[in-house]
Amino acid sequence: MKIEKISIDKIKPYENNAKLHPPEQIEQIKKSIQDFGNNDPIAIDENNVIIEGHGRYQALKELGFKEIEVIKLSHLNEQQKKAYILAHNKLTMNTGFDFNMLSLELDSIYDFDMSDFGFEIDFEKENQRISENKEIDTNEFDDEKFDLECPRCGFRWNDE
Repeated sequence: MKIEKISIDKIKPYENNAKLHPPEQIEQIKKSIQDFGNNDPIAIDENNVIIEGHGRYQALKELGFKEIEVIKLSHLNEQQKKAYILAHNKLTMNTGFDFNMLSLELDSIYDFDMSDFGFEIDFEKENQRISENKEIDTNEFDDEKFDLECPRCGFRWNDE
């Protein structure tokens, strides 16, 4: 993979990008770039249309970058581009964190306020819930209450 630097003005967002990038996420991305650097090139096609990195592109633009690093994915056909755009975004949302490991890692970071990047979990409460390890009587719950679909990933509870 070859990393190139090009003018940010030559890059075009993909007009049908389905991934949302609300202002608070753009602020988190900007903070990450300011604290750690721009360590992730934006992937574009042969026409300079973004394939991956819409949020980073917006953050870099707002930070005033004139040139940015990109990788060109010119080997993809139109169907592959569309599929990869969706797959790339979805795959990052398919798993969560190991809360015990995450708690250890966050506890060991002193130089950064990790809430700037969206980490606002009450680990003491989460660990207490895990350590209590109570038996749950499922008869206490009505199944209809749990017939839900996650709006983020589409997972369905009690899907028959």
